[in-house]
Amino acid sequence: MVDLSRTPQIARVAAMSALGRDPGPMEAAASLSHHVYVGSDIVVKLIGEARHPRLNREVALAPHLPEGLTAPLLASGLDEVNGHKIRYACYARMAGTALAMGLPGVEAATARSLAEQAVQRLEVLHRWAPSPPARKVLAEPLDHGGLVTKAALLALIDSLATIDRNSVVRPALLKGLTAIADNAPVSASTDTPVHADCHWGNWLASAGRVTALLDFEWARLGEPLDDWCFLIAFSGVHREAVLDVVARETATAPEILRAGCEIRSAAYLASDLHLALTRPDNVPAEMLTDRLSELEQIIVERSWWKTR
Repeated sequence: MVDLSRTPQIARVAAMSALGRDPGPMEAAASLSHHVYVGSDIVVKLIGEARHPRLNREVALAPHLPEGLTAPLLASGLDEVNGHKIRYACYARMAGTALAMGLPGVEAATARSLAEQAVQRLEVLHRWAPSPPARKVLAEPLDHGGLVTKAALLALIDSLATIDRNSVVRPALLKGLTAIADNAPVSASTDTPVHADCHWGNWLASAGRVTALLDFEWARLGEPLDDWCFLIAFSGVHREAVLDVVARETATAPEILRAGCEIRSAAYLASDLHLALTRPDNVPAEMLTDRLSELEQIIVERSWWKTR
């Protein structure tokens, strides 16, 4: 096991090396996947190299991303604690504070404005023509995520049913998943660079202005709808307003957005449930309960087709 008590020290040493001076006070920031430390002008992300390689992916992409889209990478590398390698990445701290999933406390007009700005920034990413090295990174397979084809989604649901020996996922929910999968596309586009994790917790804003999109660890090749659905799905009480903004800004029919979001939500939930049942020690304890509740919403309540 990595000695977690030493991660602040590792972050400070990495920050000093990146800045060429003492970074000043650094505070731990909440993160589900990394140890994150924030100074006045630097952010350091740490993770045990054996955990997953996604920080490597983000570091490899950073020099190639469109200018001004995200926080500049200052330095990256490996440290070692008791024989365990720690990957670190140092980023310039951008102006603003992180928004949150569901946009809590955000007024309706501000939510619409933020959505407009987010769409504009994502369209910069979608229009980006990656260099060969960046395209190679984007094309590397991920262990989870992405719109799957009809055949692949049906295969995932079948596997979920097979491993679920105790019927944790009710038969009615499996039937609902199958009905959604029947409407999935026969093939999935992989032509466009997408962030693939652009929920509101990965955006910074200051005084109502979006300043940066963070965390490109899941970035890949897909289609714009992959990102539009993240933006819409995690907008809480503003979901219908954000869907309306995305529809207008991208000239996409609302019904297309709803159907695409429903399919993608089903794919993510089925994948998470499969993971929770096969590797329960590697996921948060609440994941299974949370994903079952979310599945009930999209299948029983048909939440993607409700208008508020």
